[in-house]
Amino acid sequence: MFKLLAPDQHLDNIFELDPDHLQSLGIKGLITDMDNTLVAWNDRNISPRLENWFAMLKERDFRLFIISNNSKDSGGKLARELGIPAIFYAVKPRKRAFRQALTHMQLSPGQVAVIGDQIFTDVLGGNRLGLYTILVTPITEKEFIWTRLMRRLERLVLRPGGRRCESKNE
Repeated sequence: MFKLLAPDQHLDNIFELDPDHLQSLGIKGLITDMDNTLVAWNDRNISPRLENWFAMLKERDFRLFIISNNSKDSGGKLARELGIPAIFYAVKPRKRAFRQALTHMQLSPGQVAVIGDQIFTDVLGGNRLGLYTILVTPITEKEFIWTRLMRRLERLVLRPGGRRCESKNE
């Protein structure tokens, strides 16, 4: 059970992502969470750094997709402005949205990484389908009340010290 909660990699933020490493693993697609992964919770402003990050991934021929448990009203504009397909109300960690993203990207699970800030949604959802999972530290502590409760459970999975999670590769 705990293996399903362990990410393959843990980063402080998305900008630490090493595209060369992912490509060396055969990763061609990236599914990303939105809130507290790409932007702070309830902030839909796209920073130049975020825009450049996505442009770099597109230049390297990564297929990109956003999966969020948030509403389309909340995140649709962000996805449109970035030019990235998205699924909202995803009910992660259920498999359906992840499968839809794989179908849209026309990639197999072994060719896709998922990056997000939550163990019980992003990492668990990705691991259930055999995706390469990357956990990032949340951008801000401000978030939906349910997420704050889940963070307490996540602390039980985190190593003592609470900064990094036991990854599959450690």
